[in-house]
Amino acid sequence: MAFDVGGDAYGAFMGRFAEPLAGQFVEFAGVQAGQRALDVGCGPGALTARLVERVGAADVAAVDPSASFVVATRNRCPGADVRQGVAEELPFGDGERDVALAQLVVHFMADPVRGLAEMGRVTRPGGVVAATVWDFGGGTGPLSAFWAAAHELDPTVDGEADRAGTREGHLAELARAAGLTDVESGAITVAVRYATFEQWWHPYTLGVGPAGDYVTGLGEKERAQLRQRCEERLPTAPFDIRAQAWAVRARG
Repeated sequence: MAFDVGGDAYGAFMGRFAEPLAGQFVEFAGVQAGQRALDVGCGPGALTARLVERVGAADVAAVDPSASFVVATRNRCPGADVRQGVAEELPFGDGERDVALAQLVVHFMADPVRGLAEMGRVTRPGGVVAATVWDFGGGTGPLSAFWAAAHELDPTVDGEADRAGTREGHLAELARAAGLTDVESGAITVAVRYATFEQWWHPYTLGVGPAGDYVTGLGEKERAQLRQRCEERLPTAPFDIRAQAWAVRARG
């Protein structure tokens, strides 16, 4: 999957949504000053930066499988402990953290239950494990208009609606299956304004994530058809895209 891209490409594609989501997610998780925090699947550092603001770089660790994202997060958050690795095998000892958060990651984990269990393992007893994933299952994620247009042209397109945690209640199911306790669910909504349709469309051509994979795999004619169908589905610019994410908070 195309996440071995530069932080700028990810920022243009998903960062516009991930940045405001991160601020609300930190509040949802109840992160407090003085805690030791871990960002699992940090990407180029949207959530990591918010954690640094809240608890200080010395008490923030982050991990991501993408080498380019690790570099981007290290550059953005000097002093934080940023490592390359995967959620299913976190490079930290038992109980090292007070809070472990995963933003827009669970649906890309090879084994979501194991990944959440690992987050619980590295969190102290009674510590907080929290995750958030876009509502692709309910059709209110930031890419939902794109996937709907793609499906109209190619009914075989799956989009991301069947991925882990993307439907209401599924994150909580996964958390319980991972052995986490005191599981609470919620939803977070963000809105992003686009001045032009091209500002919305261009990030899809950068090869980021499943949507980027799909666009770059199309021929020139099919790509033009998809672009036109997306433009027909969206409001006249400028327009806002509102996106909802499911969230879960639990105890390790």
